[in-house]
Amino acid sequence: MSSFPERIELSGEGLVLRDWTEADLAVMPELFDHPDIAYWTPMASPFDADAARARLDRDRQLRADGTTILLAITVDGGAPLGEVMLRRASEGTELGYAIGPAHRGRGLAVRAVRVMAAYAFEELDAEQVILELEAENAASVAVATKAGFELLDVPLITGDEKGRPFALQTWGLNRS
Repeated sequence: MSSFPERIELSGEGLVLRDWTEADLAVMPELFDHPDIAYWTPMASPFDADAARARLDRDRQLRADGTTILLAITVDGGAPLGEVMLRRASEGTELGYAIGPAHRGRGLAVRAVRVMAAYAFEELDAEQVILELEAENAASVAVATKAGFELLDVPLITGDEKGRPFALQTWGLNRS
């Protein structure tokens, strides 16, 4: 698996997706220390300054390993409003996202997923990108639908995270 570029900045859909920086550490807790994010994602909870530092360090290691990209979602390259993720694995190219509570309802997740999917198709030669989400997560189901993903007829991914069971559906978007 080839590595990712050391720096990435993607533009489109009225967004700039950019690398996380040291300057973002202070704002990361206000974006990610929220009950919804704690419940629906594997992010650390509580998400404090230590969790922000650990996430930034892990982001850089995963990028260097060539498996995962975590980018800040911005409208102009400035203040982060959330995060979008691309992970390459044996089962395919997976996308994920988290939007800070104060920034929801603006279509940021849908637009960020579309931009990251385009990157996966154009730069990584992916044939399909997937989202793995719980059916009960109505906001994420809406993101998947609005971004053009379709529910795939594959087995649920089940497990236990943070002391609660989960069952993930797989949604796919094919290269057009």
